[in-house]
Amino acid sequence: MKVLLFNGSPHKEGCTYTALKEVANTLKEEGIEAEIFHAGNEAIASCRSCFACSKTGKCVINDKVNDFVNLMEECDGLVIGSPVHYASASGATVSFLDRAFFSASMAGRGHIFKFKPGFAVASARRAGTTATFDQLNKYFTITQMPIVSGRYWNMVHGKTPEDVKQDKEGLQNMRFLARNMAWILKCKDIALKSGLSLPNEEEVTYTNFIN
Repeated sequence: MKVLLFNGSPHKEGCTYTALKEVANTLKEEGIEAEIFHAGNEAIASCRSCFACSKTGKCVINDKVNDFVNLMEECDGLVIGSPVHYASASGATVSFLDRAFFSASMAGRGHIFKFKPGFAVASARRAGTTATFDQLNKYFTITQMPIVSGRYWNMVHGKTPEDVKQDKEGLQNMRFLARNMAWILKCKDIALKSGLSLPNEEEVTYTNFIN
């Protein structure tokens, strides 16, 4: 089993990475493979709403978004990490994930997220973490991904990675989250091997509020 950890910070090994690394290390201790995917520090274009992905099977903007979607195909869980920028997730994180989730859905690849457990992590010097946490959780709820919980809010605080390493409570919760993720993955694996199938799905109904 493998979990993909998305690092939406422009800093490859900054504060967000420090939190995700704590998660990754704990997952590995639990026998779960973990890979940290860095969005990078280049500009990430937002969705063009061109719907080309429904025809090409991938986002028409050929960048790391498509690499992420392909990686997620082979993973069993997802962790989204983002720094707080102006009381919300970083612009790069939002643009990146909007395109990743939308293009996968429109291309008929929504299964790469569906029923796979996930959780979000927010990193900030001081504030804006709860708003960012709420914002990131929406990616899970729109794709039928069970949300893994910890023992408190999923956040770490610090201006530098060294500061984050001093946030003992924050890092401890990263370990709680990782162990809970591992447990859920193992339970799902046992259930599927015993013959329990995933939930039956109805055909999706769309309602337009203005006819």
